[in-house]
Amino acid sequence: KQWYQRRVPITAGTGAIDVHPTQSAIVVHFEVEATILGEAGDPMLGENKQSQKAITIKNLSPGTDLRKLSEVIVEKCNLIHPSKVPELEQLLYYLQTRKVTVNTETVEQEMERIRQATSQFDDIDEIQEKADLNELESYVDLLYDDMKTKTKGTSLILQLARNPDNLAELIENEMVLGALSRVLREDWKKSIDLCTNIVYIFFCFSSFSEFHSILLQYKIGSSCLQIIENELKRFEYWNDELAKKKKVPTATLR
Repeated sequence: KQWYQRRVPITAGTGAIDVHPTQSAIVVHFEVEATILGEAGDPMLGENKQSQKAITIKNLSPGTDLRKLSEVIVEKCNLIHPSKVPELEQLLYYLQTRKVTVNTETVEQEMERIRQATSQFDDIDEIQEKADLNELESYVDLLYDDMKTKTKGTSLILQLARNPDNLAELIENEMVLGALSRVLREDWKKSIDLCTNIVYIFFCFSSFSEFHSILLQYKIGSSCLQIIENELKRFEYWNDELAKKKKVPTATLR
């Protein structure tokens, strides 16, 4: 008897590639086919196993040609299908920007920059509060209060979600996901800040394929499409109103 093993590369529309949550690396998911062959070479027993490989990306700088780098990686790694080049380029861009942030700013400095950039939307006492994973349950309680308090709760949970190390614990908390998805469905029209915070939280989860089934379970995709459709209608309405005020036919603005 002979033991035969081979890797099955990612084909178009299947498999997944992700960024590593903490390292400058691309994670490639693939299958390993293990087969026991008989004396005549015919397969007797087979087994498929999911596996993954981390491709370390060195010397990734702001000036790196990401398209060319993507093509080189695909050429050297036969586990990635050529059709994945655009997706790989997007993942490399994420790594590129994340790497710059880590090298030039501390985590606290980054949070301060975000707080300053959004200062026009929040009260001073809310901006200065730093989220603590141990207080997650109390943040969820805020989602059952008035609109201002709900927005504060989502802002604190968003701080936690922006740290990849917290995502696993957050995704396993059904109370958190259930409350966020409920508030998104019921209140997204009432506050743009509230809506933005929650969508951003789920965006953090969407960066990792292992969390996609959870997003599907809570119908986050359909909620986001509903929000986008509504905003497009609102834009068209505002555009029409602006055209009327300027006394210019709407068709000339589009």
